[in-house]
Amino acid sequence: MTPRLFEAQNGPLWDELEQALDRAEKRPRDKSQDKEKKAAKPAGKPKPLDGARLAELYRRACEHLALSQARAYPIHLTQRLESLTQRAHRLIYRRHDYGVARLRQLVLIDFPQAVRQQRWYLLAATLLFVVPAIAMGLACYFDPGFILHIASAEQAQEFDQMYSGSERALGRTRTASTDWQMFGYYVMHNIGIGFQCFAGGLFLGIGSVFFILFNGVFLGAVAGYLTGRGHVENFWSFVVTHGAFELTAIVLAGAAGLQLGHALLAPGRHTRLQALRRAASEAIVIVYGVIGMLVIAAAIEAFWSSARWVLPEVKYGVGGACWLFVFAYLGWQGRPARVSPSPARSVHAG
Repeated sequence: MTPRLFEAQNGPLWDELEQALDRAEKRPRDKSQDKEKKAAKPAGKPKPLDGARLAELYRRACEHLALSQARAYPIHLTQRLESLTQRAHRLIYRRHDYGVARLRQLVLIDFPQAVRQQRWYLLAATLLFVVPAIAMGLACYFDPGFILHIASAEQAQEFDQMYSGSERALGRTRTASTDWQMFGYYVMHNIGIGFQCFAGGLFLGIGSVFFILFNGVFLGAVAGYLTGRGHVENFWSFVVTHGAFELTAIVLAGAAGLQLGHALLAPGRHTRLQALRRAASEAIVIVYGVIGMLVIAAAIEAFWSSARWVLPEVKYGVGGACWLFVFAYLGWQGRPARVSPSPARSVHAG
């Protein structure tokens, strides 16, 4: 079956599922659809959401998604089905409480699914962060004096002191007396950066682009400078573990900000306010996850990364495991189970 025929046969069912999800999630519908609906139907109260029908539509969409993936149909078709099944999954299996169960739903399903749904914003934010970081890192590695274009001479001296091995804790000059005080400082500092990258999207995305670039440039410059100055072991063993959560969270916050900016620049058939509200309702799940990752990063940085009693080899091993965990979690956690189409269902589905 050709993709066009597959879409023509099953498209009405997907439209029905999308309309049911919009109604359940109370999303603003575009004006043209509202006018068509008013013209086609007499005025009256909308039909109540039929849970059994919604569950049936969800199962059928899962079958169509499996068929679309197995037959390598066009990407836009597969992405639409992925979006519909993920939204339906969240709606059907969500629980109306705000305790441990809700937190579990957010961590295990909602957050990783939301990240994958915004994959193009995530790709753009990653490139904006990584490319200048690598370029600036190489420049400062081969010419440590290049750091003076980014930081003052006093800051460069402070970087040397922080990773020279003369301090009793790596990565900082200890002005605080306890690790708990440093933990509080890191939480506020990290969340401040994440907020800048996200909220900067309200300025048509320009603010997010600026803060992502700035953090990439600054991090790359410091890493290249310290590596070129010979602080390889102290610096990289310090950043490898908490960086898995902190750097990923900064990029995710930037991706959420770019989503807001894109909604303002290209609202489509919605008003800009409607498009912004819609984008914000989707991005807020990512923001919750970003806050959690930044708190984890702050705890690791305060109690683990700066500890001198831990061998660098151990930190490298734990850091590598953390990076693998983060990638696996965001890449695979919360995916709806694939439904193996039975012969009877395959005939029915098209």
